[in-house]
Amino acid sequence: MGNFPAKIENFLDIFFNKGGCDRIMLGLQNTIIIAVSGLIIGILIGTLIATVRVIPKYKIMPRILNGICSFYVSLFRGTPIVVQLLIFYYVLLPLMGIRMDGVQVSILVFGLNSGAYISEIMRSGIQSVDPGQMEAGRAVGLSFSTTMMKIVIPQAVKNILPTLGNEFVALIKETSVVSFVGATDLYVAFNLIGTNSYEFMVPYIVMALIYIVLVLIISLGIKIMERSLGKSDRRN
Repeated sequence: MGNFPAKIENFLDIFFNKGGCDRIMLGLQNTIIIAVSGLIIGILIGTLIATVRVIPKYKIMPRILNGICSFYVSLFRGTPIVVQLLIFYYVLLPLMGIRMDGVQVSILVFGLNSGAYISEIMRSGIQSVDPGQMEAGRAVGLSFSTTMMKIVIPQAVKNILPTLGNEFVALIKETSVVSFVGATDLYVAFNLIGTNSYEFMVPYIVMALIYIVLVLIISLGIKIMERSLGKSDRRN
């Protein structure tokens, strides 16, 4: 630790004079893009799957769709995201003749993975809404899908907002594995700086601080949204 000031000076030299800043900004940009895009895709897929899984199973088609959705959720929740990245990047996409770079594959896989988790979160949120809301919508002539999209799901989102925030935080942290498919994220950027300087202490400490700041910003944003929704509920 006696050389810690020298290590900081070395890190700052690489950061300002040897392209370290550009690498870190690219890594931060890719980390945010992958996490945000993955969350958006996950919300869309998760909402669709959750809707399918709460549909009454009186007919054969809802049963088939429910079986497909259950398999999808089990598949993506039952395998590590690193394995999913490797399979998509090195096996599935090449077999289908689809060319995607590391960031694009990461967005796709993170979205599919997040969709499996968010589907269970959304399903619990939908089931937490008073069943009378669905009955009221159907009573005034709305279809099941319209009632679900305009009445039930908006109320469910309010109930699960903190959990969605936790999922976003998890996505931010899990982006540290995208280096397996050649994508540049924060970990890759700081690891390159450490490799060039033969000193990893300061780069890794700064990397950890950046992740902490990102998580704090997300947590603050979720709290602000919760307060805003709480005020609208009180007005109503």
